[in-house]
Amino acid sequence: MRSRVLILLRHGKSAYPDGVADHERPLARRGQREAALAGDWIRLTQPAVDAVLCSTATRTRLTLAASGVDAPARYVDTLYGASAAEILQEVARTDAAVRTLLVVGHEPGIPDTALTLDPDGPLADRIADRFPTSALATLTVAGPWSDILDSRARLTDFHIPR
Repeated sequence: MRSRVLILLRHGKSAYPDGVADHERPLARRGQREAALAGDWIRLTQPAVDAVLCSTATRTRLTLAASGVDAPARYVDTLYGASAAEILQEVARTDAAVRTLLVVGHEPGIPDTALTLDPDGPLADRIADRFPTSALATLTVAGPWSDILDSRARLTDFHIPR
């Protein structure tokens, strides 16, 4: 079985307009620029994305749009504020035909997911130290998505687009 690729993307830097609820906050100009850079990096360094799981928050939707990643997306309410366990439950529901999956979410769930899957890998210290907006972690997953809760993966890259 060929390995799978899991790409974890924290949303871009958000704006803080007065009177706007957290879930509805848009991206700041910097967030739009860095989300586009994240998408460029994905296209240059990763296999083509087959599917996307994205939080329903405005800033995650705008991050995905700015990235230019063109793959079928599923917007999931539970990814807003999700723990690593909740993110992995959604990943486990991914169709077996998907080889490369992008998850767009929030801190601490996104970095915690990377660390849950490969807590002792060579990139774990960097991720634990700092996972800023628009940062990406990529992992190689050996088995099917449905088994991700019971397996580990290997961190292969950590990138901060600037």
